[in-house]
Amino acid sequence: MTAVFVATLAVGAYGWRFSRTTSDFFVASRTVRPGLNASAIGGEYLSAASFLGVAGLVLAFGTEMLWYPVGWTAGYLVLLVLVAAPLRRSGAYTLPDFAESRLESRMVRRLSALLVVAIGWLYLMPQFQGAGIALAATTGTGPWLGGVLVATVVLVNVLFGGMRSITFVQAFQYWLKLTALLFPLLFMVGIWMGDGAVSPASVDVGPGGTPGDSWESPLAGAGDHQLYTTYSIIVATFLGTMGLPHVVVRFYTNPDGAAARRTTLFVLALLGVFYLLPPVYGGLGRLYAPDLIASGRTDSVVLELPARMLAGTLGDLLSALTTAGAFAAFLSTSSGLTVAVAGVISQDVLGRRSGGVRAFQAGAVVAVLVPLGLALAAEGVGVAQAVGLAFAFAASTFCPLLVLGIWWRRLTDVGAVAGMVVGGGCAGGAVVATLLGAAPLGWPGALLGQPAAWTVPLAFLVMVGVSLATPRRLPPHAARTMVRLHTPEDVQLDRGTPPR
Repeated sequence: MTAVFVATLAVGAYGWRFSRTTSDFFVASRTVRPGLNASAIGGEYLSAASFLGVAGLVLAFGTEMLWYPVGWTAGYLVLLVLVAAPLRRSGAYTLPDFAESRLESRMVRRLSALLVVAIGWLYLMPQFQGAGIALAATTGTGPWLGGVLVATVVLVNVLFGGMRSITFVQAFQYWLKLTALLFPLLFMVGIWMGDGAVSPASVDVGPGGTPGDSWESPLAGAGDHQLYTTYSIIVATFLGTMGLPHVVVRFYTNPDGAAARRTTLFVLALLGVFYLLPPVYGGLGRLYAPDLIASGRTDSVVLELPARMLAGTLGDLLSALTTAGAFAAFLSTSSGLTVAVAGVISQDVLGRRSGGVRAFQAGAVVAVLVPLGLALAAEGVGVAQAVGLAFAFAASTFCPLLVLGIWWRRLTDVGAVAGMVVGGGCAGGAVVATLLGAAPLGWPGALLGQPAAWTVPLAFLVMVGVSLATPRRLPPHAARTMVRLHTPEDVQLDRGTPPR
């Protein structure tokens, strides 16, 4: 763990040398090439929920949980087709920048800024909580220490280097996380093959786990509404990705729209390789660590499994490697979220007139300290719960805004605000009701437990309906903006119009 912190600061320090201007801190001066950017996106996107949570979910609930990594990966395919290149051509620094530029409205900008900060803090909380749990499990320290250490390292890198510095850090951490999962898995699969390759579905795991006859079922959820639950998870994960602020901001760092598309293709490959590994940990954990289900410690299966399957020094070393990978996940995701939230706070809370590097640094301090305090105060909130809430919000708010803003000229500011308020309000209310145990049984419970299948279409319908009802609110320069979003940079240069 100490080595991960030191390496992260060392790699970040390399980027400090190149960070001088405001553009360096916000978007790395839009000079990040596709290969490096794809590794950085993979580093920040593969959070604690991916590194630890997927294996734990598969261990406890079976193959139905594979819809989450499938959806998180396929979300980049939607980004590639609908959003990546036009978003880069918008010339924006943040999501609120894009919203204001497209709709020419301060009202939409303010609402977008509020949602970015809310989603960012919801995502940062479980990173700090997970770091505390992981450090406590491996060293016996208090659950607060891991979060404080991660927050400190992230804040140092962001304060001194901004986006340019964390680009190098996140690219390094993607490959560290991949190595931390792959290398121990080679040894453990060999042991499993030597034991006769028993199927995880045939193992009786006792109370708290999914029975063997349903462990291999591909439909998610329980009860009579599994098909609806499965499709709702697909909608949330496919469409929620494009609305995550730390994901979207990375596309502003590409030199042009073509580079943004190439970056997305590389990301699909990197995520596809990574997500092959955590489910195997879940399956092996069902065979060699079924007690984690009954004790409710399924998220620790990645950390504990190597030492259980490989006795002696080798097992301890491999467990240390997976622990290092877990802290790389906390650090990389927290870094991306901090930059995204700090950019919005510096521009929309501190005011654009006070913008610049100092405002960005002040925004970074607020972006880290608030969710750290919430994480320390609300230890009972689970990682998967907070991440699920963030995806539901993103799919029901920013997804309609981006898709309609890029592809439909008649979107108005009033329509955008109405859609985001209705979609975000319904999604947030449904998830909160479920987490508080207030959701009823039957269809109402299924609709509230996985709301994306109805909140996302509702947000789209409200945006379209209100926009059609308010044609006088159409932005005066909408046609010109749409041309810029959809015209390749080389064509714009041929016409003498430099891309923003």
